[in-house]
Amino acid sequence: MATLILVRHGRSTANTAGLLAGWTPGIALDERGAAQAAALPGRLGDIPLAAVVSSPLQRCRETLQPLLDARPGLGIRTDDRIGECHYGDWSGRKLAELSGEPLMEVVQRHPSAAVFPGGESMAAMQARAVEAVREWNARIDEEHGEDAVFLMCSHGDIIKALVADALGMHLDLFQRIHVDPCSLTAVRYTRLRPFVLRLGDTGDLAGLAPRASAGGGDGVVGGGAGAP
Repeated sequence: MATLILVRHGRSTANTAGLLAGWTPGIALDERGAAQAAALPGRLGDIPLAAVVSSPLQRCRETLQPLLDARPGLGIRTDDRIGECHYGDWSGRKLAELSGEPLMEVVQRHPSAAVFPGGESMAAMQARAVEAVREWNARIDEEHGEDAVFLMCSHGDIIKALVADALGMHLDLFQRIHVDPCSLTAVRYTRLRPFVLRLGDTGDLAGLAPRASAGGGDGVVGGGAGAP
């Protein structure tokens, strides 16, 4: 079956401001995010893409624009199901403030039970994203053959949830997964099981260097801003 390349959007203004963006409108790429997006066509090289699917949010569409400019005629389709988690009342708030909320411990330790006030549950977020990938995978197989490659541009928590599903991990373990802005994650789906081929590939190892603000081992809700 088809191979899926998951691209997390480039670094955004919300990432650098420490905000949990969610579906807040008007969140664009910052200067570094724009540079990351500009490098995307070269990083993908000569990989033929059967389709490009995007979250409807601005930061994802901006991330894909250089790729679309480099490959005229490729086109883009959007799917709300790979849009960011609906964080509800938490949307637009500073992560530093949210760290003291009792719900944050649930998000970190037992995310399958986490429901954002005025938003959705993390379990529902994963379910809709997995459904989208499975449906697109079947569609690409049918239209382009089982050796086809397609790309989806989405968000940190969505990609982590999809990787957890591909690895057969419970959602409660998904905070152990990390994907930097504009990183590439590749999953090849077969009839019996998926194979994770790349995880959070940024093209270099700078993201593995020790960080002063490691966050005490907690997963970064929303995905974070990546390596400094």
